[in-house]
Amino acid sequence: MPAPTTSPELRLLRPEHAPALRAFEEANRAYFAATVPDRGDAYFRDFDARHAALLAEQAEGICYFHVLVDADGEVLGRVNLVDVAGGSAELGYRIAERATGRGLATRAVREACDLAVSAYGLSELRAATTLDNPGSRTVLTRTGFVPTGEIVLDGRPGTSFVLTL
Repeated sequence: MPAPTTSPELRLLRPEHAPALRAFEEANRAYFAATVPDRGDAYFRDFDARHAALLAEQAEGICYFHVLVDADGEVLGRVNLVDVAGGSAELGYRIAERATGRGLATRAVREACDLAVSAYGLSELRAATTLDNPGSRTVLTRTGFVPTGEIVLDGRPGTSFVLTL
């Protein structure tokens, strides 16, 4: 009988996630760059300092960074709530190429929305995606986000969304 499979867990970013998070970003760099701006070489060169800065922002309650990790500690995705102010935050997420198509993004975004209310006291989330990223648009609509307008993201047409929690 095969061993039971455990679902990946959404966890608040911690210092010990740094190696797995860096591996996730490096392994998926080209995949992510097809739909969102590339983080650039400086992101990887200065990764440790950037990770420490994210943890400091999180400690101040400015942002909440989450990683979706499997049973082996591999990062399969990220779901972040940034620019927290006035009961609102911006949602951002990315899932590893090898983990797409399994509903992980939808599940992780739903869980982050629940945390936004129960753990962080938020009442609204905003998000945006480009028109050429149908997967992201699907995740947002499946999780209750409502389109609020047309925008331009990095020179590409997109849509802004909002979710009242």
